[in-house]
Amino acid sequence: ETQTQISLEEVLSGVKKEISFTRRDACESCKGSGGKPGTNPVSCVQCGGSGQVAQQGFGGMFRMVTSCPACVGAGKKYKEKCVDCHGEGTKPLKRVLDIEIPRGIHNGQTIRVSGEGEPGAHNGPRGDLHVVVRVKEHDIFLREDDHLVLKLPLPFTQATLGAELEIPTLDGLTNLTINPGTQHGELFRIKEQGLPNLRSGRRGDLAVLAEIEIPHSLTDKQEQLLREFANTEDLNVLPASKGFWDKIKEYINCILF
Repeated sequence: ETQTQISLEEVLSGVKKEISFTRRDACESCKGSGGKPGTNPVSCVQCGGSGQVAQQGFGGMFRMVTSCPACVGAGKKYKEKCVDCHGEGTKPLKRVLDIEIPRGIHNGQTIRVSGEGEPGAHNGPRGDLHVVVRVKEHDIFLREDDHLVLKLPLPFTQATLGAELEIPTLDGLTNLTINPGTQHGELFRIKEQGLPNLRSGRRGDLAVLAEIEIPHSLTDKQEQLLREFANTEDLNVLPASKGFWDKIKEYINCILF
């Protein structure tokens, strides 16, 4: 098993990735036998060449047959081990492959590459390589299944009066109309601007989440305009400034009453 990392843009388009990993390969010197080149194996003394041994259990009530630990089930052994692999028959080997990662794959899903695993026992057929795909977190978009979520900061003036904006998608910029009176947390859905489904290829949607921003500070003119607006709503708002003793009186009143 190995891992590779891709971006959200590569999830959209699909990508070919070069991966490198280390696996055990058949030793070239002994061709995977584990014996010294030029020598022949002999029957295993422990199992008599059968590759299996029987063990008694629970006072002889039953017999359990297992692979011979001396020859690992081969029935034969080499008296002299291969000096290159120390009798193991395999050696670590670095391997580089190009693999195709399909569109719409999800974080943590696995791609199986047949025949690229390690060799089986006694020069048996190779297993498979499992490539776990990790999708990097995006700077702008969040992923929910095949849909994308974009958190859009909105000044309260645009949310109140409405606006025409250009917003990013994985395909580039697109236009979005902000309706007058938009509330914090309101969703705007843009069809088929999400990610493709791994099986059907149909794209999900882009959900734009409005997050209303309140300014931390105002210019004198902005404050004046907002106070005039508050008067039209007959709202009781704090005065522009309070003297030190006014604050003290307010504090004492809160304590006493």
